[in-house]
Amino acid sequence: MSFGDVPVYSLGGRMKALERRVKIGEVVLRLAMCGLCVITCALIGTDTQVRMIFSLEKKAKYTDMKALVFLVITNGIASGYSLIQGVRCLVAMTRGSVLFNKTLAWAIFSCDQVMAYLLLAAVAAAMQSAVLGEFGQPEMQWMKICNLYRKFCNQVGEGLVSSFLASLSMVTISFLSAFNLFRLYGPNKGRGNTSYTVGM
Repeated sequence: MSFGDVPVYSLGGRMKALERRVKIGEVVLRLAMCGLCVITCALIGTDTQVRMIFSLEKKAKYTDMKALVFLVITNGIASGYSLIQGVRCLVAMTRGSVLFNKTLAWAIFSCDQVMAYLLLAAVAAAMQSAVLGEFGQPEMQWMKICNLYRKFCNQVGEGLVSSFLASLSMVTISFLSAFNLFRLYGPNKGRGNTSYTVGM
């Protein structure tokens, strides 16, 4: 073995260790995101509160606010997507390194980007509605409603926190999928298994 072979061997070992950490990180993030999205759907989708206002019974539910409907639907889609991708990552890890071609890498990267943007948009819209519900808009004579439906608003707030954490997880996952994609275009592409094999 020549002196020049040692760094190459060491670099290969480091790359495999890095790949393993990336794989484990992606699995954890995808499954955590799935759980957070399910929690969001459960918290907001089951949230109701009935109040008597001037002898009339008024019921607050998430379908009264379109932003919350969008949030629940988006989190439902994201939870299913992240579960499928998490299972794919687990299967890839148990089988070891799996051939990861550019077409599949682009598809996963694109889907991850779409899900990240959808979740962020849904959270932003729901947070705006939540702020209006909490503080109202006096300039436009929009009343605040959270003083009347405190339990409803508190549960929506918990769902928003869960969805916000899920969106942060999805943004991190999209960085990982970008890493997995663009390293296929690196200077060592096609040399050995390290460049083309990742389990994700």
